[in-house]
Amino acid sequence: MDDPVYRALRNIAIVLTLAWVGWSAWDSFMREKPPGSIEFQAAERFFEDARYAEAVQEFDKVITIDPSNTHAISGKARSLMQMGQNDEALKLYNEAVTRAPAFAANYANRGILHDRMGHYELAIKDYEKAIAIDPEITEGPNWLTRFLRLQPDKPPTIADRARYLRKQLAKPESERVLSIPEQNEKQRSYKM
Repeated sequence: MDDPVYRALRNIAIVLTLAWVGWSAWDSFMREKPPGSIEFQAAERFFEDARYAEAVQEFDKVITIDPSNTHAISGKARSLMQMGQNDEALKLYNEAVTRAPAFAANYANRGILHDRMGHYELAIKDYEKAIAIDPEITEGPNWLTRFLRLQPDKPPTIADRARYLRKQLAKPESERVLSIPEQNEKQRSYKM
């Protein structure tokens, strides 16, 4: 074919394919990965698949390889929180916050944990700290993330939850409704 448009499109397709293959080869074979990165990716996949015990095991491997890996510490805490091991998760979140005090997701997740444990004032404090560090954290998961999770409705954010808790704590104790299990289950932890 001598059509110039066809030739241009064909050449663009060839160049893009070669660029993708080249990048894939570089990323897979040539780029140096930090120690424990494969285990960390496996742990995150287990977490997304709700296989929390396996996620904890993989996060433990990462922590053994790199004890200063704050993301692995926080990931293990997220997994333990989902398993209901709240005291251990709280210890790990406290450690993650101490090691990375400027990382909003650690405060948001610790707030969720405090909320689940009934420590509502501490939850509000952590939610507000997370929002102060990173106001975008209040946006929650984007449409693509919700699509991949089969979650058509936007879940409540930590800002929504903090407002709700403040409103409820202002009421007399006999009128407060601080926990609605169906709503609480919709709140997901924040990833790195």
